[in-house]
Amino acid sequence: MGKQIILLGLSHKTAPVEIRERVASISANDRTPLDWLPQLKKIDELFFLSTCNRVEFLFTTDEVQEGIDEISSKISLEIGQPLSSIQGHIYIYYNLEAVKHVFRVAASLDSMVVGEPQILGQIKDAYRESVDHRTSSVILNRLLHKSFSVAKRIRTETRIGSYAVSISYAAVELAKKIFGSLENKSVLLIGAGEMAELAAEHLIHNGVSRIYVANRTLERAMELAARFRGTTVPFDQIPENLEVVDIIISSTGASDFILHYDEVKSRMRARRNRPLFFIDIAVPRDIEPEVGEIDNVYLYDIDSLQGLVELNLNERRKEAERAEHIIEEEALKFDNWLKTLEVVPTIVALKEKAEKIRQREIRKTMLQLANNSQNLEESLEVLTRSIINKLLHDPILFLKRKSVRESKNLYVDLVQSLFNLHEIQENKESVDKRSRSNVRELKRKACKFK
Repeated sequence: MGKQIILLGLSHKTAPVEIRERVASISANDRTPLDWLPQLKKIDELFFLSTCNRVEFLFTTDEVQEGIDEISSKISLEIGQPLSSIQGHIYIYYNLEAVKHVFRVAASLDSMVVGEPQILGQIKDAYRESVDHRTSSVILNRLLHKSFSVAKRIRTETRIGSYAVSISYAAVELAKKIFGSLENKSVLLIGAGEMAELAAEHLIHNGVSRIYVANRTLERAMELAARFRGTTVPFDQIPENLEVVDIIISSTGASDFILHYDEVKSRMRARRNRPLFFIDIAVPRDIEPEVGEIDNVYLYDIDSLQGLVELNLNERRKEAERAEHIIEEEALKFDNWLKTLEVVPTIVALKEKAEKIRQREIRKTMLQLANNSQNLEESLEVLTRSIINKLLHDPILFLKRKSVRESKNLYVDLVQSLFNLHEIQENKESVDKRSRSNVRELKRKACKFK
């Protein structure tokens, strides 16, 4: 067998946010599992994807179980716990099923919000990182580029992206249920990433009057605040600003909580118990879970939004059925391409052998011409006949050796198919048939003159 494609991972469908956080920690603080590749002796190519909803390893190997064991052992070592602690949450896909899964993820059919567009950008970012680290090669390069085109085709040929649902949108819908109306409400965005931008767009569309932005990088905070006519807040003064805002949407890449129970509890008296609504869409989470126990404080993490999201998905699910057909079709095309890789070395070797014969015979002919031992026409005749004889020597010898075996007909048919001799024979028979027909017609006409 050729190279095997394996995908090992966990997602919101198989693991709660606590487990995903634990595994996602292997890429915290500028670390990346792509750096493991030199130590992984059974794995040839490696791609790593970590988002709010999934952590996945995509790799190629000649030895499937050994490759899976290497990745699993490395995960266990990095999280500092036995693999058994997360084993029940892990899924593994092999070859064609792995290809289909990659296509589904890229097309957002496996997302918490089916059809949301962010995942494709995240996959492209992860792919660029694998290219930078030189951990992807022929197979994964082709597979990931194909996933991009499949996602684009699904967006074009279905209406899966026509219904406005996303995690950010779901958060805004939930805020409207809590406050009734978002008019004259103020919002603090913690983190200035894509999620925060989407949330801000939805909030402004729904009547929010003031937006504050807090980000570790002030320049990025200023950029986002300017875009939405908002105000920046120093990152280390977030707790002090809880008194003046109504909604907090947090989506940073921090490795630990940035808001704790005591910091929120102490600000509620100054708010006179006006509701305070937190949406924590970060993984790992930004806000200590106990904050949700405070009176008039509403805290939802990314998993909590699932129920609300379901209300907006019926139409997208219908479109997803059409998308699945496209994925099946494209996966089979990719599988056919993958199978051709197994014969490529033989094709290359065959071409190299033919080229060596050609070059050797040309050198011999040029030498004869230089010595005036033959004229050009004779030399070309000798050259072409010699090339043909040498190219056909091994197939003819192969047939002669097999001619004494009972299975000789199998080998004869194989060689005839290889050199397309069936078509030549059919053409010859067709010509002979026309010739016989022409002879009969001439005889018939000759009889008329007698």
